[in-house]
Amino acid sequence: MWTEESGGGVQNPLVLLFSGFLDAILPVLQLRAVVGEIFLHELEREGFEDAFSSSTKNYEPPPIPPPITFHAKLLDHPDLPRWLRYIQRTPFQTGYLYGSATSKDIGKQTVEVTAYERYSYETVRQTMIISIVPSPDGEMPYQADFLVKNWNVEEVLPTDIQDLFRQAVDSMWEQEGLTVVNITSALDRGGRVPLPIENRKEGVYIKMGSKDPFTDCLTAAKSPDNLYRCKLEQQPVITCYDSFSPQFTIDWCNLTLIDLTKINTTETMLVYGDGVLEDGSEFNPPEDASDRSFFDDFLLTLLLPFLLGLLLCLLLAYIMCCRWEGVHKRDMKTSDIQMVHHHTIHDNTEELREMAETRDVPRPLSTLPMFNVRTGEMINPLQGSRYDSAQVPLILAQQ
Repeated sequence: MWTEESGGGVQNPLVLLFSGFLDAILPVLQLRAVVGEIFLHELEREGFEDAFSSSTKNYEPPPIPPPITFHAKLLDHPDLPRWLRYIQRTPFQTGYLYGSATSKDIGKQTVEVTAYERYSYETVRQTMIISIVPSPDGEMPYQADFLVKNWNVEEVLPTDIQDLFRQAVDSMWEQEGLTVVNITSALDRGGRVPLPIENRKEGVYIKMGSKDPFTDCLTAAKSPDNLYRCKLEQQPVITCYDSFSPQFTIDWCNLTLIDLTKINTTETMLVYGDGVLEDGSEFNPPEDASDRSFFDDFLLTLLLPFLLGLLLCLLLAYIMCCRWEGVHKRDMKTSDIQMVHHHTIHDNTEELREMAETRDVPRPLSTLPMFNVRTGEMINPLQGSRYDSAQVPLILAQQ
């Protein structure tokens, strides 16, 4: 077995192998989430680094902090609850748990977070009990959803950035007690991944809530004139000073103003669910559904493909049986043309050979023989021969 020396970089491989299967457990965290307000929990790297076993600290630490990735899920479930999200851009950055709970989520939810150290393959687990309570001030009836184009979601999660954005909204809304209701990445709302160009951001939606009505500055952004300008891909005209610039670039065409006081609760509204049954409930199909005849569907599904196949078979039979004579004649005509072409080439070749035999000009020196392979006689092409070699075929002249 290998041993470790003080200050060295050699580590026992068995310790490294089995350390990945021994999970360290951090103390249980008690967290609190308020309905209608943003919940944020930062997964601090330092706390998880201190919990790793001492076997990975005996060797010399790397010049940069080790990469750590997190995996968060609901206890005894494969994923997080629907209102909670997790993001970590790179293994060298901080991870965040964030989201906005609703009144349906009131209660306690247990979340388990596992940290993975990529150098030693060790894991550290921590359990978080999130108590979801209703808001003491009630639901914010006036909510404004802003699209910030020059920020990513993990960049606006720190509290100091949220305070800076809240101050910018306060100068336009002119209200106190503004609350950050929710923060959502633009990618989760149907946005596109930006090109890999410097300073290109994904965008983030920040929803602010207040008990006081909207100001004229915000409502003017949704006026008919500004909506028409948005259709022309032009930015609306803001009547007040834009306090977001230059830190935050707001897409005013994507501003959404929600007034919950105008929703009439007495009217029956058709609300589509998420397709998930609540605990302890069962599916009850409607009893007043009318009978439906599937005869038309049967004809469309079976009879139509059968008729198309029969039509194709008849067309193929006509081509193979009734059109055979015409195809045969066309092939015969093609072969006759080829035979005529062949005979023409043969006759022209014979005519050229006859013309070559009757020529009276002396043969070129390049065609005269220089050496007789049978007799060994050397013949000088410049000397006269006993006979005109131009009248002798080329093959006989070489013998």
